[in-house]
Order: sequence, then structure tokens, then C-alpha cells
Amino acid sequence: MTILGLILIFTLMAALEVPRLVRDKMWREMTAFSGLLIIGMVLSFAHVLNINLPNPTHLLYAIFRPMTKGIMTLLK
Repeated sequence: MTILGLILIFTLMAALEVPRLVRDKMWREMTAFSGLLIIGMVLSFAHVLNINLPNPTHLLYAIFRPMTKGIMTLLK
């Protein structure tokens, strides 16, 4: 039931936005809208199906931790 509700909501969102974007020939905006809508769908379905997804904060921590250490050694 929840999955059906999600499908209905995302279909409604696309049905309301896409015709205007096509009519006005806003191709870049439609690409961005479609990409964000797909990402939102995937995350919503994963949440409803109790699929564990990695936390994006851990990726940022792995990227910026070496820079932080380098800056801290320069400031000491």
C-alpha cells in the first residue's frame, strides 16, 4: 500500500511539472527535475523497504579528514 502511494505521488509530481517544462522547451530544467525525482524515488523506496543506505556524511568525513589533519599540523 505504501509503495503504491509513493508511485502515485511521484507520478502526480511528474504529471504536473513535465508538460510545462516540455511546452516551454526547458530541457536542462527537465533533466535536473528528472534526476532529482529519480533520486527521491530511489531513496523513498529504499526507506519504505527498510534497505540500509550508507550515510553520505561518512563519505564527506573520509574526504575532508586528511585536509583537516594537514591544516591542523600547519597551525600548530
